[in-house]
Amino acid sequence: MSIEAFDVVDLIRTKRDGGALETAEIDWLVDAYTRGYVADEQMSAMTMAIFLNGMERREIRDLTMAMIASGERMDFSGLGKPTSDKHSTGGVGDKITLPLMPLVASFGVAVPQLSGRGLGHTGGTLDKLESIPGWRADLTNEEMFAQLRDVGGVICAAGAGLAPADKKLYALRDITGTVEAIPLIASSIMSKKIAEGTSALVLDVKFGSGAFLKDIERSRELARTMVELGEDAGVATSALLTNMNVPLGLTIGNANEVRESVEVLAGGGPADVRELTLALAREMLALAGVTDADVEGALDDGRAMDTWRASIHAQGGDPDAALPVAPETHTVTADRDGVLVEQHALPFGIAAWRLGAGRARKQDPVVHSAGIDLHKKPGDTVKAGEPLFTLHAEDAARFTRALESVEGAWRIGDAGETVQDGGPLIAERIGR
Repeated sequence: MSIEAFDVVDLIRTKRDGGALETAEIDWLVDAYTRGYVADEQMSAMTMAIFLNGMERREIRDLTMAMIASGERMDFSGLGKPTSDKHSTGGVGDKITLPLMPLVASFGVAVPQLSGRGLGHTGGTLDKLESIPGWRADLTNEEMFAQLRDVGGVICAAGAGLAPADKKLYALRDITGTVEAIPLIASSIMSKKIAEGTSALVLDVKFGSGAFLKDIERSRELARTMVELGEDAGVATSALLTNMNVPLGLTIGNANEVRESVEVLAGGGPADVRELTLALAREMLALAGVTDADVEGALDDGRAMDTWRASIHAQGGDPDAALPVAPETHTVTADRDGVLVEQHALPFGIAAWRLGAGRARKQDPVVHSAGIDLHKKPGDTVKAGEPLFTLHAEDAARFTRALESVEGAWRIGDAGETVQDGGPLIAERIGR
């Protein structure tokens, strides 16, 4: 029987009492928890102590590197071209990865976008893409490398070998009320992104009603922490703080968000989706050393669309296939003339989830045709009887609870009344 280097109870007491853990202690803790020596209830106590007392920058870096060391690290140096990736903290209607990956890849920068599935009111990129007939998320490392070489970009599921300690720890945080701890969020996100092997990373950190962290100050703290972790690991990293007080774009769901993404790739689409796609593309390209890219031109002249179609084909999908359409719809109309002055993101995200577009548990399926189409955005003039939004579902019985979710979430005011949209879409840039 081997003798362990540390006693986990001593480490819990240190953190409980506001002390800092040494590098060797953190390395041992992560390894011992991954292999099952440290029990879930002990790690639960540790995560709560971290939630209450925080961690120093060095501790967060050590925790991140220990989680990376628990699994494999990918290496894209053999591609012969720079790599750049993006991570979003998630929001309502956030489909930016779909047009962004092919746009950046069209400039010769490889984009290894390892994405996830949705849980609760925030949608998952893989769920959206699985609306496309035949498209598959699970690729081998060899398939991923080949697609990066031949197409330039890939959106796929992360393999089980990347930061397995994080996978185990995240599941524990989810059931112990410690998900929102900034040191744990930052190390969770950055352990996977650093292990993924990209040389540049742009973070889209949301704040507001539909965001993971509502308060901009907390979002700023998270962004700064993650940028520091990236830089410490030798990854060129920056972050944009972006507004999630209102839904992004005009669609919330899966198949309908794919349709909107294709509109953006065709040079159209909602102004906010296009604005954020272009801003993130410029950041990703600049960090990869491409500073003179005409990103607007690549959206408008079809180059990004060509890369999109090639990537969908490469993963078994048909970019020309019809996307799922819900058999049941319900449209809400304006009861008066005026201006739409409020439209809160979170209630619309919850409504889309209740329609079937999201999942309550990781094992639940999603309904790809379910969701919400918005016909008006804050600041738009409306007339009595005009459609405000349309709900889509496979079962009309779902409409009642979805409508309950958005009750009071939107308001029509008089011309000249202040629009409650939380300010500009991009609030701040953090990084060098």
